[in-house]
Amino acid sequence: MNKILTVTLFLSSFCFAQNNQNQEIEKPIRNLFLGMKNADQELLKSIFSESAILQTITKDGTVKTENISDFISSISKASKDDLDERITIEAVHVDGNLASVFTPYQFYYKGKFLHCGANSFQLVKQNNVWKIQYIIDTRRKENCENSK
Repeated sequence: MNKILTVTLFLSSFCFAQNNQNQEIEKPIRNLFLGMKNADQELLKSIFSESAILQTITKDGTVKTENISDFISSISKASKDDLDERITIEAVHVDGNLASVFTPYQFYYKGKFLHCGANSFQLVKQNNVWKIQYIIDTRRKENCENSK
């Protein structure tokens, strides 16, 4: 009986530690979308590493790079609740100070569905804080039935 209890406690503590780590990794991602929804420039500035990269894959497969400062500036010009990106965190993978997170999403502008796609995040742990280092996303208007 004591062996079963010991194993159960060990597995419970492992799951709790893993869940806590995932919450810390997810925090800057969730703050990205909270910052977008609230048009909060300061919150957005706090979640990216100094050398962060933001890219989008277009329909024809071209990869476009957007400057993080320009992105934050454009978001801060929106009104609160104009930008609403709803994500589902499908996978979190971690190795030391590197984390990879995949999130399908639906994007709404002023309450109207605009497009869907997926985000792929690479995060780095710097000074004990997870920061977004890299985001690449897709955007489409087709095949979004399951996304809405």
